[in-house]
Amino acid sequence: MKLKDLEIFVVAPPAPGWGGRYWIFPKITTDDGITGYGECYASTVGPKAMVAVIEDVFARHMQGSSPEDVEMMFRRAYSSGFTQRPDPTVIGAFSGLEIACWDILGKARNRPVWALLGGCVNERLRSYTYLYPGPGDDPVNFWVDADATAEAAARAVAQGFTAVKFDPAGPYTLRGGHEPAFSDITRSAEFCAKIRQAVGERADLLFGTHGQFSVAGAIRMGQAIEAYKPLWYEEPIPPDATLDLAEVARAVRVPIATGERLTTKGEFAAVLRAGASRILQPALGRAGGIWEGKKIAAVAEVFTAQLAPHLYAGPVEWAANLHLGASIPNLLMVETIETGGAFHMALTGNRLHWEDGYVTAPTGPGLGIEFDEDLARAHPYDGSRLHLEMQEAPCDYRRPNRFEGGAPRTGEPA
Repeated sequence: MKLKDLEIFVVAPPAPGWGGRYWIFPKITTDDGITGYGECYASTVGPKAMVAVIEDVFARHMQGSSPEDVEMMFRRAYSSGFTQRPDPTVIGAFSGLEIACWDILGKARNRPVWALLGGCVNERLRSYTYLYPGPGDDPVNFWVDADATAEAAARAVAQGFTAVKFDPAGPYTLRGGHEPAFSDITRSAEFCAKIRQAVGERADLLFGTHGQFSVAGAIRMGQAIEAYKPLWYEEPIPPDATLDLAEVARAVRVPIATGERLTTKGEFAAVLRAGASRILQPALGRAGGIWEGKKIAAVAEVFTAQLAPHLYAGPVEWAANLHLGASIPNLLMVETIETGGAFHMALTGNRLHWEDGYVTAPTGPGLGIEFDEDLARAHPYDGSRLHLEMQEAPCDYRRPNRFEGGAPRTGEPA
């Protein structure tokens, strides 16, 4: 059994577009006709360029190999260009292709992927969701409205969620490492207070920032939200400033979480060695794939650290997260898009199951999904923008900063 053919789907989810502007799914077919699907989360170049990178990584490092040769194929991609260091675009391309290999292997053996990773440790995986506006909410003002977000948190808890994530601390500017405006700190504390009041002890609060602050700014923000006992304070420092993140961790009495923009075990190990975080959030479509995720989990286990796989993408990465999470003893929880997301679920043939705050470990062969190619083809992304984009304007210290969520605006240029 050899890897033979590659097809790539670039899919634009319909409005409101939770999960990003588009998702990239590689499909690999073997010489004996078995197909596997993966997902690439890397978004550092435009979709056409990313498709070209995926095609190059496949042809250069994988085509003609057995899907069992995951370790060797990883070493080729990791070492490409005489680098032997993680390139987020190349490793992102490889990650999606590697996930597809595991889908093939599971289908070939008629077993779920978790069974090939050491078996099932967690039959039910605790789930959390980002807080999104409901049908009656203002889709623009929701992100700066603490009362509306608290109501969304109460709805999520009523559905069964035991953890909810929100990030009122914007702006998400490419001028990272800034001191937050005091109004941003005040608003963040207000969000925490009102959401805590809405959910009481029924749910953990997960406070996001997307790597925006200086050390001093991160400490000020973290200390302002301490009283509301968040379970984590997510990536308050730019992702490559590991020692600075450790300084924040020592100064703030909220656990630090990080990892959605890290790739490979080497970067995660550096975080653990520095004492910067004990909650790791690999995005499997960027971090190196399922096997690299298993290694990250093993390294984390030695440090008594836990994994909370990240998801702001499509459903194939979600499925991969579930198989990794099912197979590791140090799972904290997994991210979902609400209770699965209607379009996410439809793309996977409604094969993934969320119920009462938990996702069930898939039991079908491979990733346990039935990827709907017709639906994927019916929603192509033909634009040139990035999956997620940061603003160029710096933090505004005179007027309130705004963040409008991760979905594209209706009617924006492609």
